[in-house]
Amino acid sequence: MWKQLVTLIRGTAHEAGQAVVDAKAMTILDQQIRDAATAQAKARDDLATLTARRRLLEKDVDALAAQRSKYENSARAAIAKGDMALAREVAERLASIEAEGSAKQPQAEEMKAAEDRIRAIIKQGDTKIDALRREVEMVRANESLQKAQAAVTSSYNGSVSSLGSAADSIKRIKERQAIQDEKFKASAELEDMRTGADLDAKLRDAGLLEGHTSADDILARLSAPPAGQPIALPDGSRDAPFLPRK
Repeated sequence: MWKQLVTLIRGTAHEAGQAVVDAKAMTILDQQIRDAATAQAKARDDLATLTARRRLLEKDVDALAAQRSKYENSARAAIAKGDMALAREVAERLASIEAEGSAKQPQAEEMKAAEDRIRAIIKQGDTKIDALRREVEMVRANESLQKAQAAVTSSYNGSVSSLGSAADSIKRIKERQAIQDEKFKASAELEDMRTGADLDAKLRDAGLLEGHTSADDILARLSAPPAGQPIALPDGSRDAPFLPRK
């Protein structure tokens, strides 16, 4: 049981550490690229130093070759003159020059080969760093795009939720207004019942309310002949005038 608990703690710590690394992956990667670029700069500086030393060494080799040529001519001249002691002294100097040249020439060639190898490695490193930088740019662009999409989605969901809340509020307001309207109507009806206005309205509609004249009554009155005049019959004759009863 204790062993499993220790394993669980170790696993949890690993997950937490991995989560931190993942959260800071871009920062870590940027730092790694900077470190690699610094190493590349150091390699270029070392290559420049190696190249400078190789060129100085080649100059020494060239100078030794020039001295050898000069002393060879001098030795031949001494031999031709019969001065063998001088010729030997020159020959000894030539031997030293040739030995030094024989030692420095391979060194210069080795340094030149090392330069070529280092230059190739630097070029390869530059290619990898450039490719990694492009990948980082794409990852960063994708991350920014995903954040933007997440923001838009969150905003859209929030807008939809807000619209839903607003619609519910409007619905509740309409319901409250409808209830208020019905309350006003009910209050008016109760007031009419209290004052008898509702009964008067019914009598007025039935034409039974005194002092009420409907449009039909007005038309009938206007169509009737004036009092004291004979009424025209259908055959064209006239009837005795209608006299109101006293």
